[in-house]
Amino acid sequence: AKKKKKPKLLNKFDKTIKAELDAAEKLRKKGKVEEALRAFEALVNQYPQSPRARYGKAQSEDDLAEKMRSNEMLQQAIKTYDEVVSLPNVPSDLIKLSLKREADRQQFLGRMRGSLVTLQKLVQLFPSETSFKNDLGVGYLLIGDNSNAKKVYEEVLSLAPNDGFAKVHYGFILKAENKIAESIPYLQEGLESGDPGTDDGRFYFHLGDALQRMGDKEAYKWYELGYQRGHFASVWQRSLYNVKGLKAQPWWTARETGYTELVKSLEKNWKLIRDEGLAVMDKKRSLFLPEDENLREKGDWSQFTLWQQGRKNENACKSVPKTCALLERFPEATGCRRGQIKYSIMHPGTHVWPHTGPTNCRLRMHLGLVIPKEGCRIRCAQESRYWEEGKVLIFDDSFEHEVWQDAENYRLIFIVDVWHPELTAQQRRTLPAI
Repeated sequence: AKKKKKPKLLNKFDKTIKAELDAAEKLRKKGKVEEALRAFEALVNQYPQSPRARYGKAQSEDDLAEKMRSNEMLQQAIKTYDEVVSLPNVPSDLIKLSLKREADRQQFLGRMRGSLVTLQKLVQLFPSETSFKNDLGVGYLLIGDNSNAKKVYEEVLSLAPNDGFAKVHYGFILKAENKIAESIPYLQEGLESGDPGTDDGRFYFHLGDALQRMGDKEAYKWYELGYQRGHFASVWQRSLYNVKGLKAQPWWTARETGYTELVKSLEKNWKLIRDEGLAVMDKKRSLFLPEDENLREKGDWSQFTLWQQGRKNENACKSVPKTCALLERFPEATGCRRGQIKYSIMHPGTHVWPHTGPTNCRLRMHLGLVIPKEGCRIRCAQESRYWEEGKVLIFDDSFEHEVWQDAENYRLIFIVDVWHPELTAQQRRTLPAI
């Protein structure tokens, strides 16, 4: 491997004031941030044309923003990084460092459009550097502009066909477009490259998923590798938003969850819940929305949601008032900001691909409402179960699960997500919603 050359940060003029620059930088390196900032500010005032002094000021503001946790100070740093580039005779290494950090800090503040402008500037100034194009692609992905991201990665791969970073991201985009077979070689070769930025749980997740959808058992080799790399809690439990150390098993009993009152209440009132749901199916069918996460291989699967992310859908509850009133007594469900409460109807001829929920912070209850005699089953990890009318099944949907509906008639269930019982009250209040 060739040695990384040390970046050249000093132009001709800055070499003449190197001692003063070094003294200020030494303060910054020692963590004396306020002193460093004063020193660099003095240098900027004395030598307004000095790119290195300006960059030192930006870095000091950046460090101070971190120390004070101040967004205002960080905005100032972003502005100063931007000023570096407009000075005369700036060494190209300094331009690269300034703009890269500026874009990074803009993304940190959620200023995605601003970061795109900065990344575009880098690409225009250094058209032959693929790493800047790769960063620009990520910039587009962050604002959900997959088509521009795709163009960027196509360009990178035409210039550098073995760029692993571009490959995994290009494969990721193809997979999002449901081009399953096409996505596989890109994700796989990108991961095999071991290039920086490729070792990310999402790429193992989507490569495995694509292989599973093609009926290829190689999927588990990649899940195993993702697990060994620390991205998944286990080969079967592949959620990406996790709290470490929570009890992990695919199937639970009511007693194990501690939510026995809720389960009793659901089972005791199952006919009421069923009848209100059937009335909506009859009169307001349009309230049931098709599953939209691209999880079906084939068939019909729709849902009517009463709570999501801990927020009640008041309008929906007008149609099923008794069911909603019943649930209000159970904050472990209505307050679960990482789950939903919903009716789920699945018609014959439906197969839901093996898939994994986003988080290990919830458990999922299924109450059987209308269950055909045979042909319906759910597998979670390596064990399959069957629904029964008026009975609750409980599983952890952060484990891989799959559903088959090959009955003569529709299947209606009621889904209630609850907080994982081992989460503290504090965690339940503060975990970000999903």
